[in-house]
Amino acid sequence: MNKKKRNNILNSKESSSTTLQTLDDFITALSEGERTTYNHIIHSIKFQASDFEEHSSWSNDCYTRNCIVENEKYELILICWCKGHETPIHDHGGEECWVKVIDGEFKETIYKQNEAGELNPVRSSISKPNDVTYMKDFMGFHRLKNIANKRSMSLHLYAKPIRNCSVFDEKSKIFINRVLGYDTVADSVLK
Repeated sequence: MNKKKRNNILNSKESSSTTLQTLDDFITALSEGERTTYNHIIHSIKFQASDFEEHSSWSNDCYTRNCIVENEKYELILICWCKGHETPIHDHGGEECWVKVIDGEFKETIYKQNEAGELNPVRSSISKPNDVTYMKDFMGFHRLKNIANKRSMSLHLYAKPIRNCSVFDEKSKIFINRVLGYDTVADSVLK
């Protein structure tokens, strides 16, 4: 490939990645896109915590799941975490999941189940603002933890919506089915 053609392609990619400026632009791109474009779309925008003021709600007891959009194609949830909050080890009910850090710092640990049914951690990574992670059930199970010394936010894109998932019960050492719900739902979802 010649240098001019390569630069045109790079410039085209750069301009398409800068067209998404707002949360509304992001939602429109997801709604008009297909599952195969979601990875590009979620990487194509940088968010600030202030972009999510109207969608955030907090609890000292546990992270909150705040639905921004839910339709047959995808579900977009803002999760608000206080210091030290973490998820149980879980899967995604067969659906794809992208997590974009909005504010704070998160540790993700991936687990695999051995033949005896025991869970073993296989890798951990740290994500900071505007980093994106991806998870699908064939990759194993995972846990997210807010390791920032403050409140934090992460944006979760599920293709398709997740109605329930398997959650590892630390006491019994078995997976249980959990029906998922929201702490808040955006007005636009209720219409």
